[in-house]
Amino acid sequence: MTKTGWLDSPRCGRMEGGPQGASKAEFAECWKRSTGSPYIMRLALSAGIGGLLFGYDTGVISGALLYIREDFDEVDKKTWLQETIVSMAVAGAIIGAAFGGWMNDKLGRKKSILVADILFFIGAIVMAVAPAPWVIIIGRILVGLGVGMASMTAPLYISEASPHSIRGALVCINGLLITGGQFLAYLINLAFTKAPGTWRWMLGVAGVPALVQFVLMLFLPESPRWLYSQGKEEGARDTLSRIYRPNEVEEEMKSMQESIEMEKKEEGLMGKSFAEKLKGALSNVAVRRGLYAGITVQVAQQFVGINTVMYYSPTIVQFAGIASNSTALALSLITSGLNAVGSIVSMMFIDRYGRRRLMLISMIGIIVCLIVLSVTFFEAAKHAPAINNTDTLSFGANSTCKSYTKAPNFSSWNCMKCLQAECAFCSNTHNEFLPGACLAAEKSVRGVCRANQRIWFSEGCPSKVGIVAVVILGVYILAYSPGMGTVPWVLNSEIYPLRFRGLGGGIAAVSNWCANLIVSESFLSMTKSLGSSGTFLLFAGFSFISLLFIYALVPETKGLQFEEVEKLLQKGFSPFGKNHKHQDQDQDQDQV
Repeated sequence: MTKTGWLDSPRCGRMEGGPQGASKAEFAECWKRSTGSPYIMRLALSAGIGGLLFGYDTGVISGALLYIREDFDEVDKKTWLQETIVSMAVAGAIIGAAFGGWMNDKLGRKKSILVADILFFIGAIVMAVAPAPWVIIIGRILVGLGVGMASMTAPLYISEASPHSIRGALVCINGLLITGGQFLAYLINLAFTKAPGTWRWMLGVAGVPALVQFVLMLFLPESPRWLYSQGKEEGARDTLSRIYRPNEVEEEMKSMQESIEMEKKEEGLMGKSFAEKLKGALSNVAVRRGLYAGITVQVAQQFVGINTVMYYSPTIVQFAGIASNSTALALSLITSGLNAVGSIVSMMFIDRYGRRRLMLISMIGIIVCLIVLSVTFFEAAKHAPAINNTDTLSFGANSTCKSYTKAPNFSSWNCMKCLQAECAFCSNTHNEFLPGACLAAEKSVRGVCRANQRIWFSEGCPSKVGIVAVVILGVYILAYSPGMGTVPWVLNSEIYPLRFRGLGGGIAAVSNWCANLIVSESFLSMTKSLGSSGTFLLFAGFSFISLLFIYALVPETKGLQFEEVEKLLQKGFSPFGKNHKHQDQDQDQDQV
């Protein structure tokens, strides 16, 4: 689970005057002001539900897919259909994020959130009542449109409707709710494993927080910044009077006026059309170098394979030889919880150790974990239980795997060979690690297997090292979340010159969603053709290449003002050079 939508908002902890970080003093100030004025926290939490919806959608499909496959044979048999059900929400999010930018400027932040809630609610209901897989796909697209809009609008609304002294801490709420939503999704999945309808409840429940946010947002004001930009100064002043102390309102109005006048001036220099703005951005050497770095980290964030874990976590657990759906979901709940913990760790250390260092350390940890995962799955496949010919034939000719009966060397088959032939393994009655039967992957045959008190394996084989894979998966999440999970969005919020920040961050965000779509749409196909071991080894290779690109292209922006970042990019970044001024700043901050 990625933190899409931070690109247009101040990063966690940015104070006025520069990127100083979400310090203890800021969180103390946040607590003081929010308890003194609950209205501020009401704004942040209400809008932050958008992050919760984003996180919930990311996590819920991984568990629901297990039961969708059980209800629809065509989904169970067609890998591409499973990938499409998962990835269509990502495709919808790409469109939603792009359209959401226009809607934010045209209709305002509040109305954009309301529209996102409507789309999400309708999508959740469509999925819950879906009579066929293609209807689920339509629901996923609708939900994706809502997620795309909410992912960029929620943090923007929070940042513009928060006192500047605690803006960073309040924007962080959105990021925490994303990982909290993922955790909630796995919890809901686990709660409905025994309920009639299983996946319908899992997907349908998503409509509840969307409905709650819709109702809450009806009673909240529009962003004061947007109101002011539309000439509605009194409306902006009224909203600011509820957020700021009386002696701060006029100062904030003056600051808003200067900021918007500057933006209009810059818009006149760049041109109003997207083509004019893009041409102006690409002709600027600092923007180009910023895009090299920004796009690199966004694409790398996806190509380390993180969303295969978030979208297919229970399936991966089953690859490791844990057949029970409920057990797979319970273990996935742990990985989701670790992701939330990692987000908190990132908030604590990002301004102490810097962005570049956190990402490089994170990438090294990811590569090691992926290699270990690859070796673990290889060993699991190598030591998979053998196929017992007599046991297999005892189920009858119609139940036996056709590829197995036609194979000239069927005596050498084991469970993994059986699964690769798109059949299923019915474990031995006495011990799942003993030789079992290779049967046709049909729902009726599965019922016969389970009726004999046997375990049905269709994704992975029984393995004594399966739990090792789950542990390494947890370590992988811990390596990913504090670095590659959070930092790419922080970096993209500060690496572009101010006049190009929205455009540059938007381009990088679209590259993130597109990379997400490629990975989520191809993961199951890769595991089918390369095996789990080969797939994770491939991700390790992508991660190594990403590590080299990050090392070569991404500068350290910790502690730098926006103007200093622009000068650094104008001059050109070299990983072998030394920025003595930056080193001195680091030492001063460490001493403080």
